[in-house]
Amino acid sequence: MTRKNKHVNIPVFIPHLGCPNDCVFCNQKHISGTSSFNKTDTEAIIKTALSTIDTQTTQTEIAFFGGSFTGIDRDDMISLLKVAKKFIDSGKVSSIRLSTRPDYIDEEILDILKYYGVKVIELGLQSMDDEVLKLSKRGHTGECAVKACKLIKKYGFTLIGQMMIGLPGSTLEKELYTATLIAELCDGARVYPTVVLHQTELCKMAESGKYTPLSLDDSVTRTGEVLEVFDSYKKDVIRIGLQAGDTLFDPDVVYGGDYHPAIGELAENYVYYKRISNQLDKLNCKEKNIVVYCPVGAVSKVVGQKKCNKSELIKNYKLKSIKVVEKKDIIGYNIIIDIL
Repeated sequence: MTRKNKHVNIPVFIPHLGCPNDCVFCNQKHISGTSSFNKTDTEAIIKTALSTIDTQTTQTEIAFFGGSFTGIDRDDMISLLKVAKKFIDSGKVSSIRLSTRPDYIDEEILDILKYYGVKVIELGLQSMDDEVLKLSKRGHTGECAVKACKLIKKYGFTLIGQMMIGLPGSTLEKELYTATLIAELCDGARVYPTVVLHQTELCKMAESGKYTPLSLDDSVTRTGEVLEVFDSYKKDVIRIGLQAGDTLFDPDVVYGGDYHPAIGELAENYVYYKRISNQLDKLNCKEKNIVVYCPVGAVSKVVGQKKCNKSELIKNYKLKSIKVVEKKDIIGYNIIIDIL
């Protein structure tokens, strides 16, 4: 049997389907780049994607994203799952993943998802704080979210919790609380700093002064602190920030929130700078050359965008030089410092 080392998602976007709520931040047309969906197109979308994938060497997953999948009409949901399951039964696709809301999870729904081959459920939690959920018009409570997470895990699904940074009424403390609960209840996370889109209630709130978007610096700092929580629980954050689509660079689409296509890298730069600083504070390193050992693939994150971390560390700690070296046995955001 050929070992499948690659993993590919085939995204099927169902913008706003199944979701009667209008959360203050939501405009799925701008986020997903599409405003309509015809379920009869699903099979063609999957076939077209599969024609570009070597299914012998690639683990392929059908991903229903963009709306609250388990909230759509039950017959439509089962119809979509049947289409996806045909590809699982043929051996071309390994599983299904989907995104939904915590208030559209119950035992009957999970029985259906299990039967049709769903393996991963991504739950739009956004916050576990009731005040933030109310101000964001999420339509559910933190208790509802916790119950949904526990039930999903009881059924044996892989669970990814999605959270947002900088929602109305939110603070760093509330975001750390949310991240801690997600880390305890879920297998992984996505973290989305809030971007204020036009044609949303959040945009109207910002225009009227009822909401102030986070600055880029604050967004990076708070996201970085949340990453520290997930790292402490050894839980992967599979994405930071919205996917960089053309519409998100359009000033007619983004009102504020300092959308940055590399927000994830900036947040990781912050984490590494903080960890290096914490160690240097305890060392006598003035006018010394130092070596920072980091996980494989993390050199650019340690050095920082445009070498910002490196230059700031040299300036602030009066170092002669910094060399960054990968080391295989270092994981997470851990680093080791040697003074030469």
